[in-house]
Amino acid sequence: MSGYAGVPRTGAPGQVKEVTSLANPVIKDIKSLALKKFRDQQNAFLAEGLKLVIDALDLGWTIKTLVFAKSALGNPLVEKVAARSVAAGALVLEVSEKVLTSVTRKDNPQTVLGVFEQKLTPLRDVRLSGSDVWVALDRVRDPGNLGTVIRTADAVGAKGVLLVGDCVDPFALETVRATMGSIFAVPLVKASPDAFLAWRKEFKGLVAGTHLKGAVDYRSVKFADKPVVLLMGNESQGLPEPLAERCDVLLRIPQAGRADSLNLAVATGIMLYEVRRSALTLDGVPAA
Repeated sequence: MSGYAGVPRTGAPGQVKEVTSLANPVIKDIKSLALKKFRDQQNAFLAEGLKLVIDALDLGWTIKTLVFAKSALGNPLVEKVAARSVAAGALVLEVSEKVLTSVTRKDNPQTVLGVFEQKLTPLRDVRLSGSDVWVALDRVRDPGNLGTVIRTADAVGAKGVLLVGDCVDPFALETVRATMGSIFAVPLVKASPDAFLAWRKEFKGLVAGTHLKGAVDYRSVKFADKPVVLLMGNESQGLPEPLAERCDVLLRIPQAGRADSLNLAVATGIMLYEVRRSALTLDGVPAA
């Protein structure tokens, strides 16, 4: 059988192989990526869906393995992605439905999966200027929340997301799904609280935190024309005092109902759209 881009089908990286057995060692490695231990060992993670794989390739992420259903043969987009993956040196697996369902989600299964190298930005490389905005999340624990924040940061044009302390893995499958592909567009940083506080000493912009004890209405602050770090606390405990004390301003989102707090992703979304208000326009018309 001939492969894509004129490459024969073999088991070598950068080539195409047909797989029908669940016992295939590469399939076992892909399935193991459900656990953080193996994601870290392989420095890899799984992205499901043709759109996510195309987004990742377009943005220069390194693909290690591409898996696609045999039923997708003849789809020009899938075959183009397969050819691009081969050209990038990845192993391309054309698999049976049985094999595919063993590694993809059970609800709304995808016909294309990609295994990519993890990518994190060092904290020392985070430099804000102009009206740049970063989101810093303290000990975020829910993958859906983190994925939604990454997606929202992408939507508003924030420059990145900084994970402080013991956070959920941004490369967990649930997180990646929730980002809807934005994980490939938004730089991610991991830092201990001490490392973040040391970095904060050198940061000359505005650090704005949200806090239930905050005395400042988030709508009253002028965020334009200065770099901003938006610091959001843990889902259940909020910002710890050592981080809250290092904020330039502690903000609160007014509430009128009986709920005593907002979901972290919702609160971060509200704050991000306010911080970026002057930069976001519809048809070139700035907000009032």
